[in-house]
Amino acid sequence: MRYRVLNFNIFGAFRAHMPKKRTTKKSNSTAGKEMINQWKETLRDKRMQAVLGIFLVFTGIFMAGAFISFFFTWKADQSEVTGSFWSLFSNPAFQAKNVFGTLGAALGQQFVYRWFGISAFLVSFLIVLTGLRIALKENRIKLLRFIRWSFFLTLWVSTFFAFLAGNDHTLMSGGLGYSLNQWLITVMGWPGTLLLLIGTLLVFLAVRFKWTPERIREFFDKVLAGKPRSEEFLDDTETEAINQVEAEPETATLEVDFSENEEEAPVDEEPEFASLAKPIGETTEADLKVEERGDEDSVQEDGLELNVEQVVEEDSLDERELDKKLKEFGEYDPTLDLSKFKLPPIDLLVDHGSGNIKIDQDELEANKNRIVETLQNYKIDISKIKATIGPTVTLYEIIPAAGVRISKIKNLEDDIALSLSALGIRIIAPIPGRGTIGIEVPNKEPSVVGMRAVIASEKFQNAKMELPIALGKTISNETFVTDLTRMPHLLMAGATGQGKSVGLNAILASILYKKHPSQVKFVLVDPKKVELTLFNQIERHYLAKLPDTEEAIITDTTKVINTLNSLCIEMDNRYELLKNAMVRNIKEYNAKFIKRKLNPEEGHKYLPYIVLVIDEFADLIMTAGKEVETPIARLAQLARAIGIHLIIATQRPSVNVITGIIKANFPARIGFRVTSKIDSRTILDQGGADQLIGRGDLLFSTGGDLLRIQCAFIDTPEVEAITEYIGSQRAYPTAYELPEYVGEDGGSDALGIDPEDRDAMFEDAARVIVIHQQGSASLLQRKLKLGYNRAGRIIDQLEAAGIIGPFEGSKARQVLVPDEMALEQILNKGNKNEM
Repeated sequence: MRYRVLNFNIFGAFRAHMPKKRTTKKSNSTAGKEMINQWKETLRDKRMQAVLGIFLVFTGIFMAGAFISFFFTWKADQSEVTGSFWSLFSNPAFQAKNVFGTLGAALGQQFVYRWFGISAFLVSFLIVLTGLRIALKENRIKLLRFIRWSFFLTLWVSTFFAFLAGNDHTLMSGGLGYSLNQWLITVMGWPGTLLLLIGTLLVFLAVRFKWTPERIREFFDKVLAGKPRSEEFLDDTETEAINQVEAEPETATLEVDFSENEEEAPVDEEPEFASLAKPIGETTEADLKVEERGDEDSVQEDGLELNVEQVVEEDSLDERELDKKLKEFGEYDPTLDLSKFKLPPIDLLVDHGSGNIKIDQDELEANKNRIVETLQNYKIDISKIKATIGPTVTLYEIIPAAGVRISKIKNLEDDIALSLSALGIRIIAPIPGRGTIGIEVPNKEPSVVGMRAVIASEKFQNAKMELPIALGKTISNETFVTDLTRMPHLLMAGATGQGKSVGLNAILASILYKKHPSQVKFVLVDPKKVELTLFNQIERHYLAKLPDTEEAIITDTTKVINTLNSLCIEMDNRYELLKNAMVRNIKEYNAKFIKRKLNPEEGHKYLPYIVLVIDEFADLIMTAGKEVETPIARLAQLARAIGIHLIIATQRPSVNVITGIIKANFPARIGFRVTSKIDSRTILDQGGADQLIGRGDLLFSTGGDLLRIQCAFIDTPEVEAITEYIGSQRAYPTAYELPEYVGEDGGSDALGIDPEDRDAMFEDAARVIVIHQQGSASLLQRKLKLGYNRAGRIIDQLEAAGIIGPFEGSKARQVLVPDEMALEQILNKGNKNEM
């Protein structure tokens, strides 16, 4: 949504829409505006919308029936309907043969005979769709798309039937098609007209139904083979799985300009994962090297017979055959485990308002006059001033006269705040990319930015991002949506009670409204134990935790250290998978896995994004220090490529909490209101956060310019409603398990394992470890097809038996047995002791 721009001229040349001197009677323009506003309020009424929608639906049905009857009765009514449209109703003697009477005959004559021919049915169809869209508020009806393609088809079909009819004016073509065809034949001749019709039809099929030459060729191959048309040749909109939240359109106001809507991103429903076992009839590498006795050449030399074996050439599949194999199995779909999962509906969020800004002309005029007066007191002349109204702050942009130094205006920050009697005046000198100086002044009556209005915005619903985050609205009243994977980590800081917890809830709610549980997991750290407890209900859907841990939300400092180190192990394991898959990041890896180019038997799997959220970082630094800072710094430096992203919040923005290592690896930062400029520089590397007005007012920085945003408000009952809705649905058996981490003193208990309690796969695991000379649980998982917990227990048993060394962080354990012969001696000795 664009904002209203109000321009002032300080020398008296104000714009026409600005209010003039007050008079006792309202001017005509004011009365006209009030009438327009009354009509808008009437159209916003749900009952009025229902009445209008029903009227349009029945109008479209009436027109379609009149058109059908006109095709059978037009000759009988032709003599009476040749006049004007309205003259028919002034002739009471006329008895129309049309089933729908005189009005039906008039509509048929106008739309079918004079205008569109058979394409007139598209007009009635669009009217019915419009009525359904208004009455039912059904956003799945893409009205603009139907209008665009219907406009093309109306012209094309009319012209095509006129071309077939030659010089005759028929009902199929209508007057418009007849005239257009005659003009084309005059300009291009009938061969050129035919080529134009064929070419535009092919372009329509290619754009609308994505009929590329390859798909057309495959389509005819299947038709010639006698196979029915498969779903792969249907349009994307026909096979699209609609599972999105209901978004209410924002109420539009009178604006200067409008932004162009983004195209909707269709959601592909991928087929179920099929087994990677060898299909019947497929030739493997082992099958290729076989003896073909019939092709053997016998060579007789010195009485000995020499048989020469012919090696069969290995067949290779071309790209087209590989594509057929993929279509045979289908792409892997990670959402099929919870195929019936539904994203939260928009109705769970409270409607805090439509998001429209209330414009107080008197306040704008008074602030403008005070700013100009203050600058003139210091002999600073300006040539133009413009106001941009936001939900909580209004930005006044001024263009100084020639020769005025910017530093003089910058130094008047406190003087302007004094003249305006406002809290939190902020001067931007200059505004990057505009060539103006900005003065941000808080509104006397700020508007509430609700989470519902932000989630329901088209910008968020159509966002093509991996992890979209809707923070709120900018100073220009536009919904601000950004991608967490592009940041790639986020640091939030501000004083107590300024909106950090609400901001965290807004970020988490944004991801919950966009992503399936198979696509993202959260690791939540809450030292205060009360801020993130509501998310316990989505443990088996979205949360990740350590094995054998009761609560998914971490509150104990010791468990935080183990979790961070476990994430480091997860990071190393993922990088190993990326190296084996020969890709650079998680997006390429998952795309390759979905295309079935990676074998699960080799340890490959679909990797969800992992978001680590720490609500109070200062408490962890005070209690754990380097034990927490070191793994966080390591994750911040390396984890972005494998899909692990960090969000850290603190209410103590001091240099011993937000250290240089943390700041260097967190380029994206959010600063809420703080009490001093030193804290603002600690968070944002510049001032500004100390001049905010609080209650969700924030500055967002990505390493460059600052962007002022009003954070969307989401209350605790709304978060509870979202988590209850998700938690009531079918979930995974357990939460997403992170790799097990054992501290420096955690290996002593393993040495006391009773040999009688050894796992049944202990000896096989020992042989695998010794053969590969690599002591890791992931190796046992791949080779023996074990779960991670069981593989970890066997690793502890191998350590107790002296086969592998102790835990060494992210490195694989050292194998203490050199070969299989030495291993057999150890195993035999252990068996004798048991006897």
